[in-house]
Formats: sequence, structure tokens, C-alpha cells
Amino acid sequence: MTAMIMHSPTLTMATGATSGFWRNSFAASLAVALHVGVLAALMLGWAPEKPVVEAPRVMHTQLVMMPPAPAPAPVPEPVAVAAPPVPVTLPVPVKPTVDPQIQAQKLEKSALARKRVEEKKVEQQRLATEQQNRELEQQRLDQQRLAAEKARVATPAPAPAFDSRQYQPLSKEAPDYPERALDKNIEGDCSVEYTVNTQGRVENPKVLDGCHPLFIRPSLAAANTFRYQPRIVEGKAVAVPAVRNTFHYRIK
Repeated sequence: MTAMIMHSPTLTMATGATSGFWRNSFAASLAVALHVGVLAALMLGWAPEKPVVEAPRVMHTQLVMMPPAPAPAPVPEPVAVAAPPVPVTLPVPVKPTVDPQIQAQKLEKSALARKRVEEKKVEQQRLATEQQNRELEQQRLDQQRLAAEKARVATPAPAPAFDSRQYQPLSKEAPDYPERALDKNIEGDCSVEYTVNTQGRVENPKVLDGCHPLFIRPSLAAANTFRYQPRIVEGKAVAVPAVRNTFHYRIK
């Protein structure tokens, strides 16, 4: 320790830095005193005490068997509790303000629509009735046609009529010229239509239109004098209707 103090660069620098007599003397005295004390101690047999070494501590351990811990009780699962339903508040409907004019127009349109529906129903009923009537009329006509066909098959067709040019009388007398017509110089034609019966005689003579009144009586009288050859159809004599004859009245 003295050598370190004596030869320490730090002390040397401090001594150099504090150059002074008193300071050097104090340092030298202190160094001498320390050396003297160390020598005296050595001479008296002083030795530094050895440090007491403590005995190492021993830790004893013992193995202890613990009983197994009981199994933890099962924790019940939490039950979900349904939340009470939240009451729903329905909005109160607000009645819109309706314009009376618009309401009247809607009512009028509704009335027109109902009227059209009723008219359509009436028209459909009318058409159905007409269709039914047409069907009934057609059935009636079909029945009449079938009846006529049956009657035509059952009844033989009448002999065809002949006109005066084809069916001429065997004998006839000329009509008398009316004196009044002669006095007035009246001339003309008069046609007479009649039926020739199965004996060849004239029946139901009648004057056709266009005959002068003065010529009617002599024309009918002359027609009644006509005699015809009876018409024979399938071996039987038949009447011939609608036979015509025209009388010509001329002044010569």
C-alpha cells in the first residue's frame, strides 16, 4: 500500500501541483509513520486474521405423496333466456283528406262501371235467347222439310201445267164484241185463266189484269164454251191448272 502511495502517478502529480514545503513535509511524515507501524506489527508477530469459513448449510428434502385432487364439479351450462318480445307499436292510419269532387267522380265512375256490367249481362242474355230461338226455328224448319219430303215421296207429283199455246182446245166459240165498245171504237185484249178438269171442261175462269171492263163478260162466256182433250198421266186423266187464253178484240 505504501509503494502505491509513494509511487502513484496521481500523488506525484498532486505533489508537483502543490509545490510547497509544508505539504511535502506532512506527506513524508505520514509515510514514515505508516512504515513504522507496519514494521512494529510484524515484529510483534501480528498476523492478519484468517476469515472464518462457515460450514455449508445442508437442506434436507422429503417426498410427500399427496392424494389426488377431486374432480371439479361440472359447471352447468348457462341457459339462454329468451328476451321478452318487444311490443310493436303499429302506426295509427291517418285518414287522408279526400276531395269531395274527386270522391264524386269515383262514385260516378263506379256507377257507370256497374251499369256497363249490367248492360253486358242483359246483352248476353238477349244473344243467348236469340241463339236459342234460332236453334228452335231451325229445328222446326228441319222437321217441316222432313215432313214435306215424306209427303212428296208418298204423294205422286201432279202433272205439269201447259200454257194455251201447247194445250189448245178442241172446240171454242169467239166472244161477242160489245156494242158499247163498237160504238166507242174501243179495242183491246183480254186474258182469261182457268182449270181444265178431267172431262176437258173449263172450271173457275177468271180475268187477269189489263182487261177492259167492257170485255170481261164476253171473255168469260166464251171461255166456258171451250172443250179440251183430257190430259192423261200414267194412264189416268188429270186436271190441268193455270191454262190461259187471250181474246183479241179488233174492229174490222
